[in-house]
This record gives sequence, C-alpha cells and structure tokens, in this order.
Amino acid sequence: MDKLQRIFEMQEELNARIGVNLKEIDEEEQTKWVLNYSRAMQQEMAELIDSVPWKWWAKYQEFDKQNAKVEVIDLFHFLISLAQTLGMSADDVYEAYVAKNKVNHQRQDSGYTVKDEADSRHI
Repeated sequence: MDKLQRIFEMQEELNARIGVNLKEIDEEEQTKWVLNYSRAMQQEMAELIDSVPWKWWAKYQEFDKQNAKVEVIDLFHFLISLAQTLGMSADDVYEAYVAKNKVNHQRQDSGYTVKDEADSRHI
C-alpha cells in the first residue's frame, strides 16, 4: 500500500475517533476547520521553535532534536487534516506537490526575480 495513502487513512481514523468528520462538511464548517488546523499548526510550529536554542541571551539552552522530530510529526498530523478539510486526497496532495515542485524549479531557473503567482494557478 502507498505510504502517503495509509497516512491519510490513519489520520481520518484518528479524526473520527476524536469526533471530527471532514467528509461532506458545508462551507461554514470547512472554514472553521481550516482555521482550527492552521492555528494548531502555528502552535506546533512554536513548539518546534522552542526545541531549538534560539534565545541568544540564554546560555542554558540545548537543541532537543528528538522533540523537534515529534513536533514535525505533530505538524504533519494537522497538515494532513487540513488537506482533508479542503477535500484533498493523498493522490491530490502528491500531484499538487509534483506540480508545485516543478514551478519552484522553474522559478529558480529563471532567477526568481519577479513574483508571479499566476504560474501556480493550475495546481
């Protein structure tokens, strides 16, 4: 079985266990969950940042690489839920990633001197 597909299935199972069903939600619910997951990801990002010694004035800090890894996985949980909220499947995410990656390489090839969001509208 495809690993990304399995991750999407596992996330759907976890969300169902928590009481969140993202299938066939209306636009109001979709908007609510996009915001919920975005906020959750912000919090997880803050926790990831706190795993890294970023306080230049504090000498006691150490890089907590293990916790950083856990925070990345927490981010991934919420990111998959966000994709599912937007109606994206594992295949959709893969195809969009491949297309956007191509755009990013084209931007680098051109020197990325001008921001042109129109080059991503097809994704």
